[in-house]
Amino acid sequence: MKKILLLLSLFIVVYMSAKADTKAPADTGKTAAAAPAPAPAPPDPPLIFSGSVDTYWKYDFSGHGNIPTSFANEQNSVSIGMIDLGLKKTVGKASFVGELSFGPRSDESIPTSGYHIQNLYVSYNVTDKFNLTAGYMSTFIGYEVISPAGNFNYSTSYLFTNGPFQNAGFKATYTFSDKVSLMAGIFNNYWNTYTSYRTSGETTASGDVSTFGAQLTVTPAKGWTAYLNVATGSYSGTEFDLTTAYQITDAFKLGLNAATFSAPKLADGSSGGGFDGVALYPQLAVSKAVTLGLRGEYFEYKNGGGNVTAITATANIKAGPLTLIPEIRFDNKSTAFAAPFVDSNGVSTNSASQFLIAAVYAF
Repeated sequence: MKKILLLLSLFIVVYMSAKADTKAPADTGKTAAAAPAPAPAPPDPPLIFSGSVDTYWKYDFSGHGNIPTSFANEQNSVSIGMIDLGLKKTVGKASFVGELSFGPRSDESIPTSGYHIQNLYVSYNVTDKFNLTAGYMSTFIGYEVISPAGNFNYSTSYLFTNGPFQNAGFKATYTFSDKVSLMAGIFNNYWNTYTSYRTSGETTASGDVSTFGAQLTVTPAKGWTAYLNVATGSYSGTEFDLTTAYQITDAFKLGLNAATFSAPKLADGSSGGGFDGVALYPQLAVSKAVTLGLRGEYFEYKNGGGNVTAITATANIKAGPLTLIPEIRFDNKSTAFAAPFVDSNGVSTNSASQFLIAAVYAF
């Protein structure tokens, strides 16, 4: 019993000594420093404003406007292209794009000239890899675009002229990696229209969103991107398209566009025709300010509609945001080709040539 009391007394002494040695922090009259505040979230990107203006002079050596591709068709005239104004804004995961244009090039490229709308769509990034977009969009098919600031050549190809310019609809894009992505969407029944519509004689006036479109994007190597595209529907027909560009060296770039299009069948069930074509775009930068390029194109209409071969030599001479574009073009067609060419006497011929010089200011 005495041993137990002795051990208990010793335990109490050791405990009290340890407690006495434990001191409270000195009171300095200052409060403890607060934990650092979390870094503020980065601000949303600002509203992006961009655009271009262009003007040109073109002369067909026959004295007659011959080459029937899109835009810049005024003969021996200092003429305007268009003023193009674009807006883009992103807040969080949502963004919008709006693009307005005014001028002859604009009027030729949109379904209703008074609307002046080239692009009007909204997007939402569901994840870092998955995006949804809806509205009226520049087409995903083809190498060339409507805005001259986005093209190397000022005149346009037959493939561009005969393909879609815009598609209205809804699309989803999934990025598998930095080398592969896939887009698929459903679009209005007709290309190049703000709204879906039916032709006269159909039993319903309701619109029809029935064109399917898809694009597989592949980047096989640094500087090389390829796009495999399809747009198909019973109203507008079916086009398969390959668009690719490879920056082989710092100075040399090679582009390619190949497409085949089948128009909807006629009422009697026969073929509605279509076209096949291929265009090659080699470009060589000879200095920081000057790049030389060619566009070689072969284009033919199906069902015996004839063919045309076109060679275009173009230079881009840059001075800041201004690009001067001298260009000479030679087209040679078969007799069956739908578009007529005439010589200086107004007599039918199978060849045509033109020279133009354009100025494009992009901002």
